[in-house]
Amino acid sequence: MAILVDKHTRVIVCGMTGKEGGFHTGQMIEYGTQVVAGVTPGKGGTEFLGRPIFDTVEEAVKAVDANASIVFVPGPYAADSVLECEAAGLPFVTLISDWIPIHDEIRMVNRVRTNGTTKLLGGNCAGIITPGECKMGIMPGNIFKAGDVGLVSRSGTLTYEIVWEMTSAGIGQTTCVGIGGDPLPGTRFIEVMEMFEADPKTKAVVMIGEIGGSDEETACEFIKSMKKPVVGFISGRTAPPGKRMGHAGAIISGNTGTPQSKVDAFLSAGASVADRTSDVPRLVLEALAKV
Repeated sequence: MAILVDKHTRVIVCGMTGKEGGFHTGQMIEYGTQVVAGVTPGKGGTEFLGRPIFDTVEEAVKAVDANASIVFVPGPYAADSVLECEAAGLPFVTLISDWIPIHDEIRMVNRVRTNGTTKLLGGNCAGIITPGECKMGIMPGNIFKAGDVGLVSRSGTLTYEIVWEMTSAGIGQTTCVGIGGDPLPGTRFIEVMEMFEADPKTKAVVMIGEIGGSDEETACEFIKSMKKPVVGFISGRTAPPGKRMGHAGAIISGNTGTPQSKVDAFLSAGASVADRTSDVPRLVLEALAKV
């Protein structure tokens, strides 16, 4: 099994005909993802990469029986694209776009959460992949390997690095989820951890966090009740105090969001914590040996 996406996921690409959307759609199709249509206003009735293009998401959903979408629309228009997908009844939306105005992000995320009919992943995320079945995002598919370890991360680059370490050590993944680095993500760490805990195929979970925010600490409260082992990694542990770093979500407030507070939260929840990315495979194998 997997979480959120699998071989039955039928994907619409919003912004397919743009430069980024076109490139990554081609990569997704090559990987084997069921990309069934694209949406670009004004280009309805044409084709791109052998898939039909529609003017609206509603038209596309009715025509191709899609059940998911991925959004590559530029940031200033991305929130409206997500809400169009929600209005069309799509149960899952992955938002890759960055530079989304914060007032748009607040409006979008709060409406999606309040309505409760659509699961939103992102924005500003690398996407999601169930190895060998479905890739919705910008990750290099060749580094992933099907297996029984789930992974969730704020960072796309760290996802690739740690997945490659795991794959090289013979450790496969059920699903790898990038929640994105913005301060208001559509899906949080704790929600993904709950899904992995409920997934019978997933035997252990790797959670990759960053300095700033309190999302990792919140998820660690749930980890305390998990039956599956968790391996954690926190990036930015050598960042100089008082200096703003990286993602928009990397904001430290008081004693919350510091590298040490996140490491302490993992340890208090019973999780193993890797000091280096190269330590993750060893800790995962040790955890799996105890399952």
